[in-house]
Amino acid sequence: MSTAIMLIHCPDEKGIILSVTDFISKHQGNIVDLDQHVDNQRKIFFMRVEWTLDDFSLSRDAIAKQFDLDVANKYQMQYKIHFRDEKLKMALMVSKMDHCFNDILSRYRSGEWNVEIPMIISNHPDMEETAKRFDIPYYYIPVTKETKAEQEKKQLDLMSKHDIDFVVLARYMQILSENFIEQYPNRVINIHHSFLPAFPGAKPYHSAHERGVKIIGATSHYVTAELDAGPIIEQNVAHVSHNDSVEDLVRKGRDIEKVVLSRAIWHHTNRCILSYANRTVIFE
Repeated sequence: MSTAIMLIHCPDEKGIILSVTDFISKHQGNIVDLDQHVDNQRKIFFMRVEWTLDDFSLSRDAIAKQFDLDVANKYQMQYKIHFRDEKLKMALMVSKMDHCFNDILSRYRSGEWNVEIPMIISNHPDMEETAKRFDIPYYYIPVTKETKAEQEKKQLDLMSKHDIDFVVLARYMQILSENFIEQYPNRVINIHHSFLPAFPGAKPYHSAHERGVKIIGATSHYVTAELDAGPIIEQNVAHVSHNDSVEDLVRKGRDIEKVVLSRAIWHHTNRCILSYANRTVIFE
């Protein structure tokens, strides 16, 4: 069954849901999923609607033009239309830590996500053998402060060559430039532990253990120019105690990171996310 997904946000007012559903019904679409949310503080309406295309009277290319005329212009809507059978192309970027990287490749092989992974980029050679086992091209592009701009251009050229739709930082330990991020707005997904800003640095689990923390966690978000401050997609936590060693905290933290990042990828590939004012609305 072929379906279309529309993500909408606009100023809130009466009649929006009726107008959207009437448009779909008028053109012989059958709605299979609909969810909506109103931000009462900002008076903004958000909606995700999915409908069948089997008997839909408009071609895929004609939907947007007709929707503008019939609905969107009236309500000052911003919207995007996606199609369920489109397979997104995901680029992976990784450094030396392999827990998220291996988890993603395992889920990819099992067909959990409707994605292709045409390429892997790393600033270290360590993961190349793993990439070969999955028959995915691996590009070793070392980055230094002096070569950062030049190497990022190589990365972006490769992504353009492979028609990449979005990027996942599977513990890629380099800060992306603003220029890089601008090429993929709300399409670069990052994962990190949730100790920031309390326990920064190379050994946050050691610092947290010394303070006797009782909760550890992970955060996945879209990358913006402001470091680790982009719209949050997914978070989770685990309780720890005085019985846990630093090694226990690291093990539990990495488990959480894998799950949180995979759920963020799931939300993104299923077109469940609307970003607005540096926040996200996640339609489950």
